[in-house]
Amino acid sequence: MDGRLEATIVVAVAAALLAWLGGALAARRAHDEFAAFHYRRLAHYGAVAAGIVVLLFVWRDALGHVAIFGGIAVAGLAFALQEAIGSVAGWFNIVSGGIYRVGDRIELGGVKGDVVDITPLRTKILEMGSSLADEPSWVGGRQYTGRIVTISNKTTFEEPVYNYSSFFEYVWEELRIPVPYRADWRRAEQIVLEEAQRVSATEGAQDAIDAMMTRFPMPKQELDPRVYIQLTDNWVELAARFVIPVRRSRTVRDELSRAIRDRFDEAGIEVASSTMDVTLFNPESD
Repeated sequence: MDGRLEATIVVAVAAALLAWLGGALAARRAHDEFAAFHYRRLAHYGAVAAGIVVLLFVWRDALGHVAIFGGIAVAGLAFALQEAIGSVAGWFNIVSGGIYRVGDRIELGGVKGDVVDITPLRTKILEMGSSLADEPSWVGGRQYTGRIVTISNKTTFEEPVYNYSSFFEYVWEELRIPVPYRADWRRAEQIVLEEAQRVSATEGAQDAIDAMMTRFPMPKQELDPRVYIQLTDNWVELAARFVIPVRRSRTVRDELSRAIRDRFDEAGIEVASSTMDVTLFNPESD
């Protein structure tokens, strides 16, 4: 075997040591546990790939005798495993493009949730419910459903990938409150604005967006809470717009709704609803 078997053992041991050492060094440079997990996984894959390349050189003479048959076999496997090859290409797309990493909150293939694992073939997502009433889910408010959804990495080439927490871990939230025309809507606007200012994470979001603007050419964003007024056929709609951490949506909305309702009750302001007043007249009576 001309020492090739011994060389193979040495390469395997070296690749294992390289994977362990590279993963440890990469994890120490990470700024959180999710980045550490991601870097360790990349170091392991890189070490395996390097070991395979070295072994191809070690065994190149033996492989030369079966090159023709190997080429035919590879062509057949490439056709049969085109989905798997597309998934591996999708993994390179994810890693090289920094599209998402473990711990990010994303929407991929119509599934929303937090990434819990990324392999060369698949991405696993801890699913969360939707805050939209028209989307089917037994859990609302963007909270976990408990299901782990596995999606092919090839999907990153076929559909948009929405990342909620990659560079900017905040979202703009809106809370719409209808107020009757007969109510003091200016006082209601003041109450809503004060409570939105209290729960808004403006300061933290400003620091995050300043850091984001150093990486991307983007216009300056308005982060201060605002209340917008819209006149409808039935009521005055107050829309509070504010920025919050991406993972605290339901908690903040609950806290804000309770505070606004309490202050509306103290001020004697009603919340409008879709009701109808019907007056009946008897033509035979006076």
